[in-house]
This record gives sequence, C-alpha cells and structure tokens, in this order.
Amino acid sequence: MPEQERTELDIGAAYDRYGPMVFRRCLQLLRDEEKARDAMQEVFVRLLAHRDRLSGRYPSSLLFRIATNVCLNLLRARKIRAEEPGSEALETIAASDESEHRTVLGDLVDRLFRREKASTREIAVMLYVDGMTLKEAARETGLSVSGVRKRIREFRARALAQGRAAP
Repeated sequence: MPEQERTELDIGAAYDRYGPMVFRRCLQLLRDEEKARDAMQEVFVRLLAHRDRLSGRYPSSLLFRIATNVCLNLLRARKIRAEEPGSEALETIAASDESEHRTVLGDLVDRLFRREKASTREIAVMLYVDGMTLKEAARETGLSVSGVRKRIREFRARALAQGRAAP
C-alpha cells in the first residue's frame, strides 16, 4: 500500500473504542462468553502482530472482519461429528439456544466450510448470521454484488451435494 494511503493504527485506542464491538461479534458467533473473550484477545493479538501491514483507515470494518475470521477458524477447528448437513446451517446455529444442539450444528458448519475460501465463509456468515444484504456483504468484502451472489450460489450447491453424500 502506498505510504500516502496508510493511516497509522493506534492499537490501544482501537482496543478501548472497538473492544466491546469485537466481543459482541465473537459472542454472536461462538455463543460462549469465555471463548468470545479469548477470541477477542486473539483479534487484537493479530492486529498487533500485523500492524505494519494494516491501515487504520477503517478500523471498525477491519476488526469486524478479523473477528469473523478468528471465530470461523475456531468453529472450523471443532472435531465433533454432525448428524445432518444442510445449506441453512448458519441460520439454525445462530438461532439455537441449546448448547448440545449448537455443538452438533457447529460441527456441521465446520464440515461445510472445510474446503471453502475464507472469503466465502465470511460472506456466508454476513448473509446468514448477520442478516446483511448482498450489497452490504459486497461492500464489506470488496466484491461485486454478482460476485457475492455467485459465491453463495456455489457454496449452497456444494453444501447440498455434501448433504446428499453424508452417511
């Protein structure tokens, strides 16, 4: 990134100002306060580790995306087997209140996302969990609306095919 476009990122100020937002995002995705706190800390550790490559121009969007990716990686890392696949898994897991049910659905999401690009996982969360529109997701990811639509269409087709192939 050219030097004139870079805006220095004050990590301490970002933590004070955006920490609660990052925590809410992590809690929304992980549904566990302790894991959400750990994930929030990981977000700021990553920010600190990569501060020389990041711009502070849009810190809330940057932190929101990092938090989403950290949480998706944590969800993907789970090793419990799911009972049933389906393309609406993210909506179901977001609405679920029972921890056992969320664990099973979390594994389902892990299996669905295992072979997906990080940006496709991010788009799916934005659309199905956050309730964003295609236009909002496109703006957040830097893709066109048609690009977001294509990614989700292909993701849903793969998810449905995986569901039919599941034992």
